[in-house]
This record gives sequence, C-alpha cells and structure tokens, in this order.
Amino acid sequence: MSATSAARMRMHARRKRTNAVALTLSLGAMAFGIFWLLWILYETARQGLGGLNLHTFTEMTPAPMSEDGGLANAIYGSLMMVGIATLIGTPIGILAGVYLSEYGRKSWLGACVRFINDILLSAPSIVIGLFVYSLMVARMHSFSGIAGAVALALLVIPVVIRTTENMLNLVPNALREAAFALGTPKWKTVMTITLKSARAGVMTGILLAIARVSGETAPLLFTALSNQFWSAKLTTPMASLPVVIFKFAMSPYENWQKLAWAGVFIITMGVLALNILARVLFKNKH
Repeated sequence: MSATSAARMRMHARRKRTNAVALTLSLGAMAFGIFWLLWILYETARQGLGGLNLHTFTEMTPAPMSEDGGLANAIYGSLMMVGIATLIGTPIGILAGVYLSEYGRKSWLGACVRFINDILLSAPSIVIGLFVYSLMVARMHSFSGIAGAVALALLVIPVVIRTTENMLNLVPNALREAAFALGTPKWKTVMTITLKSARAGVMTGILLAIARVSGETAPLLFTALSNQFWSAKLTTPMASLPVVIFKFAMSPYENWQKLAWAGVFIITMGVLALNILARVLFKNKH
C-alpha cells in the first residue's frame, strides 16, 4: 500500500468518526427536544381532558369553589378578538408584503418598512399591549375588547408581511415577464398571477399568525382585561382564554385549576391544528 493510499484511508476514517459524532449529537438534541414536547402534550392532555366536559363550552366562568361553570365566555371572547385582529391585520399585512416584494424591493421606503417590521416581529408582546393601552384604553378610560383586538392585530401584521413578501419573492420572474409581454398592467399581474401563485404560502402565514396570537396573554391584560360575565360589546372588558388560564392557574381553587387545564388543552389543540394545516397547505403547494 502506497503512502498516498494510506493517507487517504486515514482521512476517510477520520471523516467517518467526525460524521458519527455529529450524527450522534444531532440525534441526541432531537430526542431531547421531542421528549419535552411529548411530555408537555401528554401532561396537557392528561390534566386538560379531566376538566373538559359539555359545561366547559356552554357555561360562563364560575365563582370560586363552585361545582358548575365553564369557559364559554372566554372562548367567545378569544374567538371574537382573534377574528377581528385577523380581519384587521391580514389585508394590511398582505398589501404591505405586496409593496415590499413588487414595488419597493430596492427603495429606501421599502428598507424602512422592513426595518420597522423586523422590530415588530422581535418586540415582546407586552410592549404592544402597553402601546395600545396608552393609545386606546387610557383615552377611553376603560378596558375593551376592541383594544384587545387592535393589540393582537399589531402582532398579526408583521407575520403576514414577512410571509407574504417571502412567498412573492419565490414566484418565478418568468411569470411576471410573460404577463408584461402580453401588455398586462403591473397591478393586474400582481392580483391575478403573482398573488395567485403564492396564495398557499400567504395562507400559511395567516394561519401561523393566528396560531401565534391565540395564546397571547400579556397584550390582553393591558387592553381587554377580563370579564366574568358574557359580554358581546367590544367597548367593554372582555374575557379571553389566555387571561382566564393565567388567572385560574394561579388561584388556590381546585375547580378553577381544572378549568385552567381545560383551557390550556383547548388552546394547545387549536394551535396544533393550525400549524398542521399550515404545513399541509405549504407542502401541497410545493
């Protein structure tokens, strides 16, 4: 065996050892993360299913030490505020993402919008809650459901902007050039070709934004606060699942703690379903 062949064999053996070490570390890190995730899901299901029944979805939050009661008003409040936040944030986010991708890709205004969007993406949600508190709650002299919806909308917007811009950037330029060659105006090209090609990715971003804001507690503590009773008025304090979970989980009352676990299970399953749906949509598109 020549010296060159021996050197190659030693190099190959060293690479195999390095690869084995890297693979072992990667598998260990993956197993560590999956273990905690499965444990959280198991505990959530074990504790949450114990407090889940028909009354959970049909009755309002109970008084301490009460045998009856549910989370109907909190579920309604969460659906209402998240729905309004989605209706507010989705069109703004899509339009801003379209501008960044199609019109302001290299402009100074586009760079400023991206910078501000990055700040909003990384800002703690409690900062958004304090901002809306000073903007709306302090001036209206009352907590309200609409203030909570606005706070959640400010969390939806940056996620939708980033996803829309990224998805539109993935659309081949050949589609745009073909439309321009046929004399199609740019706005029509964006509406009928570019957005249509990226609609699955944009929808994925919307679903992920909804999943993110569904479990937010801090912004709602400063805006919607809570309400023990059923309230459909957006100008009054409104109950929400995250705030009720926070309140009930910290209490010494057993019935409240059971309802808190039931609320955690409901939110976890809802967010998990949204994430799975988002991945299915994105996978089918590709």
